[in-house]
Amino acid sequence: MNAVADIPTDPPSELRFRRRVHTLAALAQLWRSRELIRTLSERELRARYKQAVLGFAWAVLVPITYMLVFTVFFRRVATIDTEGVPYALFSYVGLLPWTFFSTAVALGGTSLLSNLSLLNKVYCPREVFPIASVGVAGIDTAIATVALGLLFVITTFMPQLAGVWWIPVLLLVQVGFTLGVVLLLSSVIVYVRDVRHLLPIILQLGVFATPVAYGLDAVPGEAQWIYSLLNPLAPVIDGYRQTILYGQTPDLFLLGLGAISALVWLVVGYTVFKRLETGIADVA
Repeated sequence: MNAVADIPTDPPSELRFRRRVHTLAALAQLWRSRELIRTLSERELRARYKQAVLGFAWAVLVPITYMLVFTVFFRRVATIDTEGVPYALFSYVGLLPWTFFSTAVALGGTSLLSNLSLLNKVYCPREVFPIASVGVAGIDTAIATVALGLLFVITTFMPQLAGVWWIPVLLLVQVGFTLGVVLLLSSVIVYVRDVRHLLPIILQLGVFATPVAYGLDAVPGEAQWIYSLLNPLAPVIDGYRQTILYGQTPDLFLLGLGAISALVWLVVGYTVFKRLETGIADVA
């Protein structure tokens, strides 16, 4: 009986497998796979709009529809101070980064499951699949941005160019945060399929928890820094509005907090993805 009790239930520590992430080597391999990312993005883009009568027009119709709904209904139940900017422009500038994020998460979150036929046939870093989905979301957003120019013409409101050089900084924070979330979700969904069904609900709630239909000033001042840490899209969207619509500098304190949060999301998302990568093909 004593002999049975002494039998260890776990393998010796020196025999346990530990997945070590060699970041530089992984990034170098990812860079060598950049053509594959482009090919996967093109493939997914064609599949997304294949046999669709309106084709790429859907990339514009989705944010336009949201903008019309916000303009017609949201303003009837809330007082939103846009400081003289037409509300259609105010909401659409917020919808562009949100649409990029939501499309990337919806496509990228399930990208590994959607590419099961390639997982065991093509040797490549597994992260190319969610990154390709982010690329598709970027193309959709670029197309939707064309409508922003038309809105400026229709509303006869001129964009402000004084702070336009802040846009690349805002875009960098936006893409970094989105990549981190997509990498984390795409790897977790393979192991926990329930998250896949929760995604649409989370995204539907997220559009109201993010200052898309309203401004960041709707959040109490003392809570804005916590809000920016929890949701980096908040200072990013506010920054786009400040630069494009008002010609002002973004709130650097809140944007800095958002950038720190986005970096944490990116590092954590990539690290978790690489640690779970070895079992993805088997579990999926």
